[in-house]
Amino acid sequence: MTQYWITIHHPDDYDPAVAEDEAMDRAIDALNDEMVAAGARVFVGGLRPARTAKSLRRKADGKLVVTDGPYAEAKEHVGGFWVLECANLDEALDWGRKAATACRAPVEVRPFF
Repeated sequence: MTQYWITIHHPDDYDPAVAEDEAMDRAIDALNDEMVAAGARVFVGGLRPARTAKSLRRKADGKLVVTDGPYAEAKEHVGGFWVLECANLDEALDWGRKAATACRAPVEVRPFF
């Protein structure tokens, strides 16, 4: 079986206190339960907003510089993810569809090497 990274993308200004409600929490919990029951879920994790990130960059002189914020300037950032074991891409896309519905957000499905 191949492992897939199913990522949820949030806008840069995403505020879970405003965007998420009890219905959404229940939908995500139900999806997690379904993934576990199917034996697909390897790991799941939610991330704090991108503004809480620290980025490390190596300068030409070899020094590492730590800066506040995400590595890439973007309008969307990864807000959470699952690592799933799936028989094929079609199965992973089925989980991705369910994730997009439960999380009310864009989803990316990508296989691991």
